[in-house]
Amino acid sequence: MRILHIMAGMNLDQLKAFVMLAERRTFTEAAHRLGLSQPTLSRQVQALEEELGAKLLVRTPRGVALTDSGARFLSRAREAVEVLRQGSEELHELAHLPRGPVAIGVLPSVGAYALPEVLGAFVGQFKEVRLRLVEAHADGLEEKVAEGELDLIITTLPVHRVELMAQKLWSESFRLVVPRGHKLARARKPVALSEVVGETLIVVPGSAAEAVLRAACEAQGQELRVGLEVDHAESQRRMVERGVGVALLPAIMLRDHQAGLCEVVDVRDGPRRTVALVHRGEGSLTYGARALKRFVLERLKTTK
Repeated sequence: MRILHIMAGMNLDQLKAFVMLAERRTFTEAAHRLGLSQPTLSRQVQALEEELGAKLLVRTPRGVALTDSGARFLSRAREAVEVLRQGSEELHELAHLPRGPVAIGVLPSVGAYALPEVLGAFVGQFKEVRLRLVEAHADGLEEKVAEGELDLIITTLPVHRVELMAQKLWSESFRLVVPRGHKLARARKPVALSEVVGETLIVVPGSAAEAVLRAACEAQGQELRVGLEVDHAESQRRMVERGVGVALLPAIMLRDHQAGLCEVVDVRDGPRRTVALVHRGEGSLTYGARALKRFVLERLKTTK
């Protein structure tokens, strides 16, 4: 209520003029930063002082100085400017409701296991936005968002293109998935990565998990025993269920795992991945893309 009282009878330009002059302490610099002439700046401050009935600033040989009244009023003026700015942005958002096409690219494991509920809720709330979901591996996603083919992507860090902005969503471990009754599951305890590399493996070429497995093999002077290469993590899981081999899968795919045709085993020194929301910057996003970005961050971002 006190801020609303301050704003009554005066305008945003007057408040901004006073705050800028109080911070910069010279009419020349304050006028330059506001894009005003010095006489216009002076008139705005005088009008504010007349409205308040108090002298806020005095001229000195070195610029301007705040009076006692000006010093007391400055924090309230800053609050009032911020309230008016936020209100203006909210009205602007209302006048530009999220609508139109929005393209989001995701890793297959994220699209299948993290997004169905989130995107379902988004579509229900923002009925004027038309979503397109693209699934691809990290390198392809980064290229597509950098070139403007996608508005947003959910991928793993690090991001290699410096022009892209990334906001971390979560970090997770990889866990070993083996056919039911497999010897590595019978021990009922975490296994070492050195034990995993001796098994017939199902891998996605170029993935973080495959890189870690190859490094572990090289450390032991062994060759990686790849029984099958597939394009997607879900295919790895299905092949494990059929007894083709074992696979390292991200934890998100195993969150709702129930004992069936395969079992899950913890790996003591296994790989981890950090998943992030990536885009070309706020200025590149449409209102629809901004709405989706906020929605995803609210529902998927963790504090871990």
